[in-house]
Amino acid sequence: MVPVLAGDLGFPVRRIFCVGRNYADHAREMGANDQAEGREPPFFFSKPGDAVVAGAGEIAVRYPPATANLHHEVEMVLALGAGGANVPAAQALAMIFGYAVGLDLTRRDLQAAAKAKGHPWDMGKGFDQSAVCGAITPVAACGHPAAGRIWLTVNGELRQDGNLAAMMWTVPEIIAQLSTLVRLEAGDLIYTGTPAGVGAIVPGDVLEGGVDGVGYLQARIVD
Repeated sequence: MVPVLAGDLGFPVRRIFCVGRNYADHAREMGANDQAEGREPPFFFSKPGDAVVAGAGEIAVRYPPATANLHHEVEMVLALGAGGANVPAAQALAMIFGYAVGLDLTRRDLQAAAKAKGHPWDMGKGFDQSAVCGAITPVAACGHPAAGRIWLTVNGELRQDGNLAAMMWTVPEIIAQLSTLVRLEAGDLIYTGTPAGVGAIVPGDVLEGGVDGVGYLQARIVD
């Protein structure tokens, strides 16, 4: 359950979808080819619904086992209040209940090993508490942000600093594309990708992040 700002009820999570490499600068830092010839087609991966750890204040996040290279990725999160399949982009925004700031945590060493062998990323991306989510701001309060700063600090040091306008695939396009692959439903969360600057975090680190017009997130990594 994810808290909702200015509301007594929480948001029950059904499924979690993530967009890979939706910012060109992050794609390049991860070794992708230059994007000069156009947008890379979007690709998606999932996290279990119970991988979410959420809160309106500081969120305690356990450092996961089996890794020595846990990475942060700050993202804007969509919370769907309605569903559908083969949704036209022009109708996609009407499905969104609200927006939040999230962290897609990644066991980068496990992900890299899986990539090298052509194996699935599940254990690098879908582990317990790998989907951190701040409180949801309803659309009625924030509208549909298409531009604005997205940022993250670790122990007060700026690590990620981007703009939503740099997303290669916009929010309506993400929903439309994903809905051709699966039927989306109310309760689904969609993590929309991260700008450049991802890096390692360790127990004791305090992460603070935000998205202009959407909200703020604070998390502490604990043993």
